Amino acid sequence: KNAVSPDDINEAYGCDTLRLYEMYMGPLEASKPWNTRDIVGVNRFLRRIWRNVVDEENGSLLVSDDAPTNDQMRALHQTIERVSSDMERLSFNTAIAGLIELLADWVSLDTIPRALAGPFVLMLAPLAPHMAEELWQRLGHTDSLAYEPWPKADEKWLVDESIKLAVQVN
Repeated sequence: KNAVSPDDINEAYGCDTLRLYEMYMGPLEASKPWNTRDIVGVNRFLRRIWRNVVDEENGSLLVSDDAPTNDQMRALHQTIERVSSDMERLSFNTAIAGLIELLADWVSLDTIPRALAGPFVLMLAPLAPHMAEELWQRLGHTDSLAYEPWPKADEKWLVDESIKLAVQVN
């Protein structure tokens, strides 16, 4: 009598949260403990995505046509490279971690540049398809994102212009 029905989780948090939680638990081949308390964190991540793209008070889009900064482009393309590699290896948990890290950089922004929001939603699509489809439509696209190509990382953004190197003097 210690089973948790997926229907209950779906009812409380939605199917995208359930799907994302199952993928975030760890590698597919490893046994993982089920912990319903951890589902709240995944749901918070999805709600944060929504709040960064859609204003919760009036439903308006928080996406601008402003050009992203070089740092934002670098972070986006490094995430595209990382998530693409993780998805090919079926390492969904680390792909989700990459999206979480990228979103953390955007929390302080008033609006997200459209050039960043679109690829982010495309990377979210295999993980949380219902939310991604809704966001894609709100971004102004009329066709389903299922017909869109996977974002490609631009090589010029994958190289860091500078690095921090710790040096110790004897």
